[in-house]
Amino acid sequence: MTAQLIDGKALAAKVRDEVKQEAAALTARYGRPPGIAVVRVGDDPASQVYVTSKEKTAKELGFGSWHHHFPATMTQGELLAVVARLNADPLVDGILVQLPLPKHLDANAVLAAIEPSKDVDGFHATNAGLLFQGRPGLVPCTPAGCMRMLQEIRYDVTGKRCVVIGRSTIVGRPMAMLLLNASATVIVCHSKSDVAAEVQRADVVVAAVGVSKLVKGDWVKPGAIVIDVGMNRGADGKLSGDVDFDAAKERAAWITPVPGGVGPMTIAMLMHNTVVAAKARR
Repeated sequence: MTAQLIDGKALAAKVRDEVKQEAAALTARYGRPPGIAVVRVGDDPASQVYVTSKEKTAKELGFGSWHHHFPATMTQGELLAVVARLNADPLVDGILVQLPLPKHLDANAVLAAIEPSKDVDGFHATNAGLLFQGRPGLVPCTPAGCMRMLQEIRYDVTGKRCVVIGRSTIVGRPMAMLLLNASATVIVCHSKSDVAAEVQRADVVVAAVGVSKLVKGDWVKPGAIVIDVGMNRGADGKLSGDVDFDAAKERAAWITPVPGGVGPMTIAMLMHNTVVAAKARR
């Protein structure tokens, strides 16, 4: 059996089309488009690429879009003042502070300063708490994209054994909460877990640990769903996921490729979150 691919590029395009229609409807009703402001501090090359892509997508969807770029010497107080101004700006529905920040800045304090209703990354403690309680809120984009992938292939996780590898606050923990809220049986693996044993029993595997090909193909239960969040660049410059794709695809029913899987969904879900925030604020 060779797995069917979950095409993240195609699904992201579908999500963007949905968001574009919603944005147009909001603009027609309220006289202004949804607005997103991105704050970048310093000149991290990867951050620059991500922010450029986000800005391009926002403009394509008809959003108001603002990119605030500051030097790496910016102080904590200056950055918090920028966040405060964006919180107060009625044209801004979503605020995203691009991580990582320079080491002298306290990222947790900056993220905590964002108004929860504008926290389109879904990292604020208020939104994390709402997710924990199973209540509506802004959800981190990558886990939200993974759930949308499962919906797209019409896979019902109710009662299924779902293994999430990684416990970061960006992917692993919110992913586990989303699955739990969808009535899955959830196992979260970390550095102290017997990952191989858990994966072998899993109906769904979400790998989000940042270790190239950590999940071996023969660990995968025949017919399982494999969602690979990992994005690891080797010495040869090639990208690989956290799953040994070539081996795993011979056992899984569905699998995401790297690249072209979860990655494109993250920005699409960011734009979705911005529309959700705009609707809620109006």
